[in-house]
Amino acid sequence: MEEITHFDTIHEYNVFNNNKTLHPLVSVVHLDKAAPRHNRRMRFGFYAIFLKKIYCGDLRYGLGKYDYSEGTLVFIAPGQVIGQYSEDIYQPQGIALVFHHDLLIGTSLAKNIHQYHFFSYAVNEALHLSEKEKEIVLDCFSKIEYELEHPIDKHSKELIVSNIELFLHYCQRFYDRQFITREQVNKGILTRFEELLNNYLLSEKADENELPSVSYFARELHLSANYFSDLIKRETGKSAMEYIQNKIIDIAKEKLFDNNKSIQEIAFELGFKYPQHFTRFFKRRVGYSPKEFRLLGK
Repeated sequence: MEEITHFDTIHEYNVFNNNKTLHPLVSVVHLDKAAPRHNRRMRFGFYAIFLKKIYCGDLRYGLGKYDYSEGTLVFIAPGQVIGQYSEDIYQPQGIALVFHHDLLIGTSLAKNIHQYHFFSYAVNEALHLSEKEKEIVLDCFSKIEYELEHPIDKHSKELIVSNIELFLHYCQRFYDRQFITREQVNKGILTRFEELLNNYLLSEKADENELPSVSYFARELHLSANYFSDLIKRETGKSAMEYIQNKIIDIAKEKLFDNNKSIQEIAFELGFKYPQHFTRFFKRRVGYSPKEFRLLGK
């Protein structure tokens, strides 16, 4: 089994890349200062964002390679493992912004960091920057670096965290742009999702009393759950779960017009383990119980 190199502190990662530690909880790491090295698996105990300048070794997460090239941002959340060992030696290039969650304690970003779903995006989901966007990212990094080089005072933490939050806001905007520019690809994913959802609700999976989940369809489409959810939200205006639930309701309505099937049978066919769960779900969404809805259709 491949060994994993663990980085629990910012200082450990700075030492690994021949960078000085100016602050124990945050650093802008210049990867070109690092010595040439082998590809390896690495685990981070903090947030890490890599801006890749050139191709510099395979970066893997999970079972696949990250979709990245020059001018690409890759986001890693604490606890994630990336990389894969290789005998090939390469010279790291680019810049990494790394910060520990402890830096955020007492700030609004500590409460909102979970809203930046791209920290849990997976393979083929990196952020590809335009030249102008790359300039903005580098400017954000430069402002953070300036504060790190400035003697620490009562304003330091607020300014550093504010600039990190500004950078993350820009990344949200850039991802919105990327979803739009990849609209044709996204339409294909939406079509495939619709097919998978229809097949699921008419298959043995539903008969086995398994309600369709967002994570199931994300896996089938080779996407992370958060990236998949964000894509569906941007394409349809509804969350992936809302989309799934609406489809369940549509099929339930059709089935209720078949008087040869009991409501219990319909509930089981749709993946509900208990008919009463189906009844509550249907009434909450439609305003009528399945029995009342069936009577309305007569």
